[in-house]
Amino acid sequence: MIKAILIFNNHGKPRLSKFYQPYSEDTQQQIIRETFHLVSKRDENVCNFLEGLLIGESDNKLIYRHYATLYFVFCVDSSESELGILDLIQAGLAEALACAVSAVKNMNLPEIPRNINIGDISIKVLNLPSFK
Repeated sequence: MIKAILIFNNHGKPRLSKFYQPYSEDTQQQIIRETFHLVSKRDENVCNFLEGLLIGESDNKLIYRHYATLYFVFCVDSSESELGILDLIQAGLAEALACAVSAVKNMNLPEIPRNINIGDISIKVLNLPSFK
């Protein structure tokens, strides 16, 4: 069972946190801090799994990936597959990236305006050299 999903940057600032078990706000903040300290100190070439490291419970695992400036961390119980969770992280990121690229490609950008009229003010836009 997934107990929490945490995303934070290289400085430990949470970008997303979703807890699937009730924890007080203070406990959630403590979990985020401890999780960041645990995963951020690990080398890039070591395993992405940590055992028994959620506050007050020993039957948990942290499964994480570090991409660019973000850490994606799943806190799960021992019944979850480590490789399945890593695949979930990777598939979710790939889908999000594909959606973002598609959105940018499908944007209808108008041509550069030649004249901008704001009330009584008219501004002529000069032709800018193109850099290729």
